[in-house]
Amino acid sequence: MSNLIISNLQVKIDNKLILKGIDFKVKPGEVHAVMGPNGSGKSTLAHTLAGHPDYKVINGKVTLNDQDILALSPDKRAQAGLFLAFQYPVEIPGVKVQNFLRQAYKSRFYDQKNKVNRDAREGALGHKQFDSVLSFRNYLEKLAQELQVDLALLKRGLNEGFSGGEKKRLEILQMAVLEPKFAILDETDSGLDIDAIKIVAAGIKRNIKKYNTGVLLITHYQRILDYIQPDFVHVLVGGKVVESGDRSLVKKLEKNGYQKWS
Repeated sequence: MSNLIISNLQVKIDNKLILKGIDFKVKPGEVHAVMGPNGSGKSTLAHTLAGHPDYKVINGKVTLNDQDILALSPDKRAQAGLFLAFQYPVEIPGVKVQNFLRQAYKSRFYDQKNKVNRDAREGALGHKQFDSVLSFRNYLEKLAQELQVDLALLKRGLNEGFSGGEKKRLEILQMAVLEPKFAILDETDSGLDIDAIKIVAAGIKRNIKKYNTGVLLITHYQRILDYIQPDFVHVLVGGKVVESGDRSLVKKLEKNGYQKWS
């Protein structure tokens, strides 16, 4: 069984130690919520797992299916089945969403010689092969409709002029297209209204159910966790996990905040 295992992860940025020994084990289909005050290291954790070059790992190990992903480039981590939804998705003007997602799909499921990669050969992710651009586009439009993404967005530049809600919905569509084994969702609920949170949460739950995706959900607030009930909740303060528990911990945090650890 494939697990995402983070062991004693210690990370510096600009010569300052941010993460001071993080340990997580996320199994397929599990949802782990990570909560904590500003500056606690939540986004550092997300960017480190994705392979951002500004974050220097000085100790620890991260494995996915027994493979050390810290030794892999960001694209190879994605190909291995890791996905990151950004807190602030970037705009790429001139690159149409549908073209971007088709290329991302090919990179995820095919190697450089255009052979199906191991996941696809094993059929572990319900992988589909498309014999034309049109067949992929039809598949993408069907997914978009299921996730309540406006089809007109697929023909626009990536995130170009999108609202906050449209950007976050599009990231969930990307998640569906790439069928990741594990997803790191960095404040996906940030800046969303109530209706958008419901839609985004429904899309995340759909992906978990359909692909048995394990999720590390980073958030400040309870509201998205009302729709995506976590199996585990972890409190990150000062670069360390200071408490872990079940979903009842969320209500305690909403009531009392993080003062006991300050």
